[in-house]
Amino acid sequence: MHKPYFNHPDVVLVGAGIMSATLGVMLKELQPDIVIHVIERLDTVAMESSDAWNNAGTGHSAYCELNYTPQKDNGAIDCTKAIKIAGQFVQSREFWTFLLEQGYIRQPQDFIRPVPHVSFVKGEENVAYLRERFEALIQYNLFKEMRYSEDHSRLTQLMPLVMEGRDPSEKVAATRMDKGTDVNFGALTRKLFRYLFDYPSVKLHLAHEVTDLEQNNDGKWHVKIKNLTTDRKRTLISPFVFIGAGGGSLPLLEKSDIPESRGYGGFPVSGQWLICNNPAIIERHNAKVYGKAAVGSPPMSVPHLDTRVIEGKKSLLFGPYAGFSTKFLKNGSFWDLPASIKLSNIKPMVMAGIHNLPLTKYLIDQVSQSNEDRIAALREYFPNADAKDWDLEIAGQRVQVIKKDEKEGGVLEFGTEVVSAADGSIAALLGASPGASTAVSIMLELLHRCFPGKMKTTAWQNKLQEMIPSYGHSLVDNEQQYLRSNQRTAAALNLYGDKVRMG
Repeated sequence: MHKPYFNHPDVVLVGAGIMSATLGVMLKELQPDIVIHVIERLDTVAMESSDAWNNAGTGHSAYCELNYTPQKDNGAIDCTKAIKIAGQFVQSREFWTFLLEQGYIRQPQDFIRPVPHVSFVKGEENVAYLRERFEALIQYNLFKEMRYSEDHSRLTQLMPLVMEGRDPSEKVAATRMDKGTDVNFGALTRKLFRYLFDYPSVKLHLAHEVTDLEQNNDGKWHVKIKNLTTDRKRTLISPFVFIGAGGGSLPLLEKSDIPESRGYGGFPVSGQWLICNNPAIIERHNAKVYGKAAVGSPPMSVPHLDTRVIEGKKSLLFGPYAGFSTKFLKNGSFWDLPASIKLSNIKPMVMAGIHNLPLTKYLIDQVSQSNEDRIAALREYFPNADAKDWDLEIAGQRVQVIKKDEKEGGVLEFGTEVVSAADGSIAALLGASPGASTAVSIMLELLHRCFPGKMKTTAWQNKLQEMIPSYGHSLVDNEQQYLRSNQRTAAALNLYGDKVRMG
């Protein structure tokens, strides 16, 4: 095996977040002699989108996120996205369980905790929607344990902060899933990289920035990097590059100049949280309570009152409050957005803007909010909230995907998307939520695209089945397999919780 400190690794991972960490561990398991170099522009790992304070920390499993179950024009609930995401999160839990059982990572309580997931709505129309959603979802294995109630006294037991001070005659409803989780993706990412960096064949370049990407005639990529401390420049030559740099992925994808990158743009959105500073209030809430976005508002505006556990300390957050910045990363440049505009994507970006005027209005409203406005929004979910108990903090930066569309000219996407070259030599991950929660399934998709030959081999298939038992199977159709997976992963990850009876 050639030495990893030379400039010819088998794989270059750009960005030291949860995506690169997941892909790196998978590849190391599938091909133990593989040589991997990781490039990170900051001086430590997991400090951008993967950091605990820069995302909601919801183990996105579609239990409480109402935007994953839209209502069709005929009134029926579309469960397609919710079922897909719930299954993807099962795969993430299985992969983490495998790593724990192998001793590669330890102490799951550092990165995952049981926190019930609750959907809460007000008003006759929204209550009818939630009831329909509940009836639709419990038909599937992944949601059979969901509970529903419209009873004020039961809901007060479940979420006292949300119910106290509320008009007893107000029409409200909630669903609850006890198996919900709070995930610290920053802590998980650091555990994964700690395991990877024990291998001499894995090299980490902190405080290094990728300045250019160019594919040679032999198909290999010349990745030009710069040491931000010394200004020293060097070039890595590799047959495969993964760009998992969060908001920084789009500019790097554009530098690759692959045909598949053309037409993609990005719309940056910053975030803010109200964080509770009163321990007595924090202790009285134990749930992730998600509401419904206002009519005409984008999915990113879904409000939630969240129990978080970060570094063993319980916290309570409310938000998100969105803002606008031209930066693509929290630690980025104000020139990020202007520099990303090219001839190939200017039309999709303009057309997406025209088709998303409600988003523009929403951002203007959010940016112009006073603290009183933010507290008023909080009181929709915590009627007795006192402004002095809450501090405003900046969260992470997200870049929503804009891409070409034959009919509309350009569309704004709110999910995640893998963009890869036809030859599978380079891939980039664009977008945001549910992102980190579904990292394992996203990386499985990437492996199929970029390593199709190896993915067909018995060795890789057997190893993937060992790491992720539900790989290649439908948990929707196989209740026993789902129950076995749930029991095994819950035990390994120490997932348990207090239960409040609902109906």
